[in-house]
Amino acid sequence: MTSSFGLEGKMPGWFHCHPSGCRRRSKATLYATLIAGSLLATQCHPPSPQQGHAETNEELYRRFTNLVSSWPCFPGLSNLQLYRHDNGWHSSLAPMLGTMVADACFTARPSDIVVATLPKSGTTWIKALLYSTVHRREYPADSSDHPFNSLAPHECIKFLEYQLYTGNRVPDLGDLPDPRLFATHVPFVSLPRSVLASGCKIVYVCRDPKDHLISQWSFANKFRVRDGLEPLSVEAAAGFFCNGVTPFGPYWDHVLGYWRAHLACPEQVLFFRYEEMSRDPAAHVRRLADFVGRPFSVEQEEDGAVDAIMKLCSFEHMTGLKATKDGKTELVVGAVENSSFFRRGMVADWKNHLSPEMAKKIDDIIEAKFRGSGFPV
Repeated sequence: MTSSFGLEGKMPGWFHCHPSGCRRRSKATLYATLIAGSLLATQCHPPSPQQGHAETNEELYRRFTNLVSSWPCFPGLSNLQLYRHDNGWHSSLAPMLGTMVADACFTARPSDIVVATLPKSGTTWIKALLYSTVHRREYPADSSDHPFNSLAPHECIKFLEYQLYTGNRVPDLGDLPDPRLFATHVPFVSLPRSVLASGCKIVYVCRDPKDHLISQWSFANKFRVRDGLEPLSVEAAAGFFCNGVTPFGPYWDHVLGYWRAHLACPEQVLFFRYEEMSRDPAAHVRRLADFVGRPFSVEQEEDGAVDAIMKLCSFEHMTGLKATKDGKTELVVGAVENSSFFRRGMVADWKNHLSPEMAKKIDDIIEAKFRGSGFPV
C-alpha cells in the first residue's frame, strides 16, 4: 500500500523530506503535520543541567525517573504499571526512560534505518527481513555462517529503548558501520528528534488491531504465569485495548502517527501492513530493498535471492534454529527466551478468541478513530 500524497518543497526542520518523495498536499493535511511537529518539539522534559555542569549518565536517568514518576500510571496487561507520557502514550518505567534518554542523546545519521512497530505486530519478522536484505552480500541467505544461526533478529537489530539506552548507559554508537539498523516501539511523536532531523529511513509495520490485541495478550500471559500471576482474561485485555492503555498505545494514535508521516514523505517512511506482507512476502521484500537503497539486480533475482531471504526468515525456518530454541535476548525487563518472540501470526486469529460483541466494539472504535485519515480499515 503506497500513497500519492506528499508535500511540495521542504518540510519543517523537525521532519526533513527528500524533494523526490514530496508532492502536493492539501492545507489541512499540512496543518496536521505541523501540529505533529509542534507536539514533538514541545515534549515535557525537565530543565537541562546548569551551564558548566557535565551531567553524568546516572544523573540523566535519575532526572527522567523523577519526571516519569510524577506522571499518571495505570495497571496494564503485565505486572508492570504503565505510565502515561505527556504525548499521550503508555509504557512501563524502564523503556519510557530509554525513550527519553535516546531522545536526549542519540545522534542519528541520514544512512540509518529504523524499524518501528507496536509490540506483537510482526516486529521479529520485519527485523529478520530487513537485516537479511541489507546484509545479503556479506551474508547470503543460504550461507551456513549466517548470523541468524547464532543470533536472534532482536540481537541483530536492537531496540533503542529496550536494549541500548538502559541501565544508566549511554552507548557509543559512532563506530558502527553504515547503514546502522535500529528498532523502536515508540510512537512517531516521541521518536528521538535526531531521527526526524537526519532524514534517515523509517520502516513501519502495523497489524490488524484485533490480531495485535490477541498476540499481545498471549505474550503478556506468558510473563504473568512466569511471575506467578493469574493469566489475564481476553475480556480484560480487550478492555485495556479499548481504553487505549496498552504498551506504546493507544493503538490508533501509534498507527496514525506513522501513517500521516508516510503520507507526508513516503521516501522517508515506508508503511507496511502485516496482512499484506503475509499475502505477498516477495513483493514486500523487493519494496523493502528498493526503499533502503539495496534493490535486487536482475542477476540476484535470477539466482533466487528473494526466495532465499523469504525462506530464511520464514516462521518454519526461524523456529527451527538453535538460536531460537535455546537462546535468550537481554532486554531491560530481563532475559527473554527467543522462542517467546515466535508465535504463528495467523491472519484473523482473533476469531478464535474474541466474542462477536467484543469484536464489533473494537471495530466501531477503530472506525471512529480512523475516520477521515485516508487509512483503509
